[in-house]
Amino acid sequence: MAPAVPTAQSIAGRAPSGTVTIAENFLGGAGAGNGTLHFRGQNYPFRLAGTVVGPGGAARIQASGNIYGLTKVEDFAGIYTQGTGQRGIDTSTRSDLWLQNSSGVIMHLRGTQIGGTLSLGRDELLIEMAPR
Repeated sequence: MAPAVPTAQSIAGRAPSGTVTIAENFLGGAGAGNGTLHFRGQNYPFRLAGTVVGPGGAARIQASGNIYGLTKVEDFAGIYTQGTGQRGIDTSTRSDLWLQNSSGVIMHLRGTQIGGTLSLGRDELLIEMAPR
């Protein structure tokens, strides 16, 4: 079962435990990219693969944001879900995503998108730590 969709209320009164930057290329219903987690003074590279439920599209996404609820780096990897239920074509140039994994880690990403995607309201992002 997927975690509840996080919102600004989910992190009310909580300080970020880290920050993240990502770059992803999206084609069809899947995307791939990489990123860096900054946590407790260290940088941790990671790989990512993303999917949307629906036909997808073509886009280049660059984003950064805060991480909440991360107490150990091992809890960062996993499947992050955003299930807003919002369907349609996203051709916006700015994005504001709230994602959460099964360890309770919340990722709030803001960034830019070049291109467009078609979603049926559920997106997933798989994060795997890269060798350092």
